Amino acid sequence: MPKTAVTSPRAPIGPGPYSPALRVGDFVFVSGQCAIDPVTHEIVGETIDEQARMTLNHVKALLEAAGATLDDVVKVTTFLTHEEDYERFSAVYEEFFNREPLPTRTTVAARQVWDHLIKMDCIAYIGKD
Repeated sequence: MPKTAVTSPRAPIGPGPYSPALRVGDFVFVSGQCAIDPVTHEIVGETIDEQARMTLNHVKALLEAAGATLDDVVKVTTFLTHEEDYERFSAVYEEFFNREPLPTRTTVAARQVWDHLIKMDCIAYIGKD
């Protein structure tokens, strides 16, 4: 099955050896996104609310570039630097994911590689039911 790399001018391209997203058949796999400005590559936002919103907008941009929407997401994995940010993160998450059935989700408190408060990846399915 062919794999197609997916990028968007509204989402950053990381320095590592990976694709921001891949479309593989009816699936879209979005690599870990965080609150990085796509042009300056600087961290944007000092609060979990600001960083979560930017991260989710990057996810949305990559999904759209692959022909998917947030409604197509079936699995989300989120890493929070501080477990006490969970409730505030969830409130922002609900702004983006609010239609049933909601995607499955795993949220873990874990130290980030850089000074991010959040990192998120997801899988979307855009095939037929």
